Amino acid sequence: MGHTPSGGGGAERWNTPPAPLPLLPARTSRRPAPRRHLRTRRCLGPSGGRPGRGRGRGGATSPEPRPGGFKLRAGAGGGPEGAHLVVAGRLGSCGSGSSRSMSQEGDYGKWTISSSDESEEEKPKLDKPSTSSLPHAGPRAANEPSYTCSEARKVAYKRKISPVKFSNTDSQVSSPKRQRSGSQEDLGWCLSSSDDELQLETQQKQVENVVVREEHGVSSSKGSATQRTGNHSPPAHHGFKEEEEEYETSGEGQDIWDMLAKGNPFQFYLTRVSGIKPKYNSGALHIKDILSPLFGTLVSSAQFNYCFDVDWLIKQYPPEFRKKPILLVHGDKREAKAHLHAQAKPYENISLCQAKLDIAFGTHHTKMMLLLYEEGLRVVIHTSNLIHADWHQKTQGIWLSPLYPRMAQATHRSGESATHFKADLISYLMAYNAAPLKEWIDTIHEHDLSETNVYLIGSTPGRFQGSHKDNWGHFRLRKLLREHASSITKGESWPIVGQFSSIGSMGADDSKWLCSEFKESLVTLGKESRTPGKSAVPLHLIYPSVENVRTSLEGYPAGGSLPYSIQTAEKQNWLHSYFHKWMADTSGRSNAMPHIKTYMRSSPDFSQIAWFLVTSANLSKAAWGALEKNGAQLMIRSYELGVLFLPSAFSSPARVCIPLTLNLQCVLL
Repeated sequence: MGHTPSGGGGAERWNTPPAPLPLLPARTSRRPAPRRHLRTRRCLGPSGGRPGRGRGRGGATSPEPRPGGFKLRAGAGGGPEGAHLVVAGRLGSCGSGSSRSMSQEGDYGKWTISSSDESEEEKPKLDKPSTSSLPHAGPRAANEPSYTCSEARKVAYKRKISPVKFSNTDSQVSSPKRQRSGSQEDLGWCLSSSDDELQLETQQKQVENVVVREEHGVSSSKGSATQRTGNHSPPAHHGFKEEEEEYETSGEGQDIWDMLAKGNPFQFYLTRVSGIKPKYNSGALHIKDILSPLFGTLVSSAQFNYCFDVDWLIKQYPPEFRKKPILLVHGDKREAKAHLHAQAKPYENISLCQAKLDIAFGTHHTKMMLLLYEEGLRVVIHTSNLIHADWHQKTQGIWLSPLYPRMAQATHRSGESATHFKADLISYLMAYNAAPLKEWIDTIHEHDLSETNVYLIGSTPGRFQGSHKDNWGHFRLRKLLREHASSITKGESWPIVGQFSSIGSMGADDSKWLCSEFKESLVTLGKESRTPGKSAVPLHLIYPSVENVRTSLEGYPAGGSLPYSIQTAEKQNWLHSYFHKWMADTSGRSNAMPHIKTYMRSSPDFSQIAWFLVTSANLSKAAWGALEKNGAQLMIRSYELGVLFLPSAFSSPARVCIPLTLNLQCVLL
């Protein structure tokens, strides 16, 4: 399966599996157009048939999940020539016009509405339910999760522990079918997580003041962990059984070893999903796999994330690594910060580092692991919060770096890659200006990252001018596409596909940000100046509908991780004309709601892609940045991180699988 340059103009791009169905033109009728489909074979694993159906708990049913948005066939192990990203999903149209109201029910269902944390124009209203118009589930339960989350997530959790009962005479909502899995414990209402957080300080229950060690000096990432005194058994906080303790990894250890030994050049994986056929989890990873001793003998680790369940996280480490030093990098403030400190207090090997968020509505949304082994260093950039729900029945993405060896002290080599990944990662960590990260920066300096073949794209809070604008956000993507992507003949027919789990405020019409500065970055290809026809480049946005959520493995609570405030939605009805439903048939994840975020530039028939990005960044100005002062300044509110795949960085022939369908479920590289 080779990655080969093809097409006019000498452009480099990846080939996808043959014979995808082309998109059909949108109808001009007022009635919603029939759902359009785009199928491509998945690259890693057997092609999927229609999943069976079964009944589960919680009064809801759903078909077997298929990959949505970016759909990567489970596993990136690939064949002898390496894995290939595959576009695996269908494109579902939301309708051809922007006149449909947010609440109108059509052939495609209602679009999911829930609370968002990224709106800059209005303050979030915390009394609003998250996804649908279901009633609240009563008073707060005693076993409500201890980790800090958005209001959307908390509402979803309440629905999980007290699901809505639908009567047989209910003519408006039919009971969806729930996927049957090997264990009934894998089913039921599951807590869902939010991606872009509402302002935590306004949402959390008052937490008692707890004094926990907040690292202001250098963290002891290399030192031995302090031994805990006494027996601290973390309490169970969740309504579901703690099946995560029994959660098997990707099979026998040999399976993981074989997968790594295959030499997947892309190192792009999906997370395992509970409740789908085993073949769709072939080559996929669970967090326990990533932290497995098979990947290395752990010395210390740093976990960058938005939402933490500390007790759960500790259990994901192998027993022999659970007392190794762990640094948690977070963005919590006030009550949320105190809550996180309370979680961490029983674990003397855990230290915390608070990321500065000086601009309103900003979040620490980056999801990264730094894993230091006796054998070397590994970097993991992914899309999952560190809570059970995000690793259970959602579609998530992972980029797993090679094992970076430590360089000899006498060497004069820089250990830098052709993609400048090492310098960019160090620059990103330095932007925190946090003492606990100093030792990790030194550790990265000491290792050889020259085998990295992806580009790092990060966002950090701030206002940037001049050449500094090109360091972060969508201007960083623009710069990389200008310098390292090849131009394409008839490129105006190559659509942009974006897939995400949260939507921010973008203005009264698409010219305010989406189709002006943001699209200008995404359509850039090569060093040529502005090309005629750029404004005509199609734009497809994949976002789950209410029907997607209702029939998902998690049911309605899955909407808690799809925040989009109704106040914001009502101000940008024009956005609906770009929407496509989530579908990911080839990876078996159509009913595993996406928390993954992917962006790509595809050929008109979706058989090739010019580039592919997996990131934590949702569709918002807070994540990507917005121009100020007549374009002289780029303002970014949040921390985000992702990796960009470009054909020019891969010297060996290879084929890639992408995780989405238009609902581009698969990503190809």
